[in-house]
Amino acid sequence: MKKRLFIFHPIFVFIVAQIAWLSLVGLWIYWYVSNYIIIKQVGKSLSPQLISKGTHVGALVWGLILLVLLLGGMYFIFIYLAKQINITRLYDSFIANITHELKSPLSSIQLYLETLRSRKVPAEKQKEFLELMMKDSQRLKNLIDSILDIAAIEQKKTTYTYRVSKVENVVREIVAGAREQFKLSEDALILEGHASCQWVVDRNAIKTVFDNLIDNAIKYTAGTFHLIIRMSHTNKKIIAEFIDRGIGIEPGKRKKIFHKFYRIPGRNIPSIQGTGLGLYIVREIIKSHGGKISVMSNGVEKGTTFRIELPVYPVAKKRFVNRLLQKTKKAEEQ
Repeated sequence: MKKRLFIFHPIFVFIVAQIAWLSLVGLWIYWYVSNYIIIKQVGKSLSPQLISKGTHVGALVWGLILLVLLLGGMYFIFIYLAKQINITRLYDSFIANITHELKSPLSSIQLYLETLRSRKVPAEKQKEFLELMMKDSQRLKNLIDSILDIAAIEQKKTTYTYRVSKVENVVREIVAGAREQFKLSEDALILEGHASCQWVVDRNAIKTVFDNLIDNAIKYTAGTFHLIIRMSHTNKKIIAEFIDRGIGIEPGKRKKIFHKFYRIPGRNIPSIQGTGLGLYIVREIIKSHGGKISVMSNGVEKGTTFRIELPVYPVAKKRFVNRLLQKTKKAEEQ
């Protein structure tokens, strides 16, 4: 998690708010008592105008300042608690989803195994069962890998093997593997454009990015699946756009989709499997490579475009990219 400044820590703000409140009460009590004593001592011998106005004005001004500080502190605490409640709600939803995601493939594998044990199953059917069990096993593995990735990202323990490579070679290899993995034709998953340059990436991490974005497009497409991956580059940026014909995203939800555990609610959303981790992992991987990711959509039922930008090697972000290469070199030497 991001480190907070001590002065913005909720406990510190709460203590300051309480001090402000007590100071305000004390100041007003002092003002009242001091004026009461003065009036009692001199009685009617002094005109009210002779009583110091500075005390009144000073007490009022300081009282208002302390009151504003108190309200500001309470507002900060309220916002913090609201965020924590929202995180807790998302976490509870994640636990429910992850439980279902783990239970479903396990139940399926158990059913196939019990069938094979209790019945005489033809060879062709056995082969079909084995393929289905392999598919469920892979689903479990992907799910566990996602959880482990999140843990590593949160603890800053993610280690990548950064290499200089040609963009087009890596992308073609990843897309070909994705077509086979997701059983997609070349008409369904189209790779177009050119990026005749080099980048510094961890191939496995970039594969995770592509696979998650492709899987996301599949999940959020209600009709016939169609995805274009468009590659291009400028002098300093490599650009990869993932353009689908899915259900689209409402404007108010575009920034939230990269949050941990977040899943888009709505009646038009198909019943899909997932944990709300995929796009969060994608964003963190892209950030670790010195890039950025954004999302565009013209609205519901109008498709979505994810745009990734990464630095061109050796032109852009020289110090950052060289630091990545040095980090890999040191890790290999240990």
